[in-house]
Amino acid sequence: MKKEKKFKLFDLNRDGKGVDYEESRKPTLAFFFKLWFRKFSQLIQLNVLMLLQALPILIIAFLYFAGTKTPTTTEYIYAPLYGMSISSPSPSITTLLDMSAIQMELPVLSPVAFIVVIVMVVVFALLFGVCNVGSAYVLRGLYRGDAVFVFSDFFYGIKRNFKQAFVFGLIDFIICGVLVGDFMFFYSKTGSFQLDFMFFTISALAIVYIIMHFYMYQLLITFDLSSFKILKNSLIFTILGIKRNIMAILGIVVLAAIHIALILLLLPLGIAIPLVLPLVYIFSLVGFITTYAAFPVIDKYMIQPYLASQQTNDALNAPNEEI
Repeated sequence: MKKEKKFKLFDLNRDGKGVDYEESRKPTLAFFFKLWFRKFSQLIQLNVLMLLQALPILIIAFLYFAGTKTPTTTEYIYAPLYGMSISSPSPSITTLLDMSAIQMELPVLSPVAFIVVIVMVVVFALLFGVCNVGSAYVLRGLYRGDAVFVFSDFFYGIKRNFKQAFVFGLIDFIICGVLVGDFMFFYSKTGSFQLDFMFFTISALAIVYIIMHFYMYQLLITFDLSSFKILKNSLIFTILGIKRNIMAILGIVVLAAIHIALILLLLPLGIAIPLVLPLVYIFSLVGFITTYAAFPVIDKYMIQPYLASQQTNDALNAPNEEI
């Protein structure tokens, strides 16, 4: 009797390809793109939640770019030099005036807009830690190949780590604010050796702290650590995972360069898609890049040694078999 042929395209019971699981999940560059394409739809869902987190900053940016702005100098000696240039002009005074005439555009906010900005900053600060924890929880699951339900897992991650995430998020927000404020201050005050030295020092600290962010919230959701130990271990991992950290930074830079190039090429032609399209995936993709770089380092130096020590303890505590 002739066997009936089966259409196997939708046969869920057929055997898959014989691929070694451990070998196929090595965190290489090739596997990054495989995993990214495999999890693309879930990353789009996560991006919606991350976009809501970034909404206060987007509102503040809109008020800045769409509102009225006034140019102002950042040097306090500009006004005296300007008066001296009028009363007794000279080449030296004119040179000093030109050096101190660097101006910044400050927004002119109405009372309502000013209140909106303050409220948005407060909302962003309060949600900073908890939203980062929710995103980190989902990204960890996507990297490890867990069964991830984006929206429910996002809020489960927040619920599970809410207290520490809230406190740590405020600490993180304050540190970020101080670094940004110092960077902007010394950027506008360059010109002497001391100020240039401080500018490059703050820039280096900011880069280190950005890399520490790769690890902070992954450590928070994975281990029971104090806020100080999270910061300490994150700093250590910036050194231990230097190769993967550099690759992640390069990936983010390349991603930003591609989008900037598209904006410069297409916007003059009246095509505004490059301005809007990144909002669909950019936040979750950056988070995925950093998680892919950071979690193998955490696994190598913290998770695997812990599991090995547990197995050793279990073996030592096991009762001896009678011969």
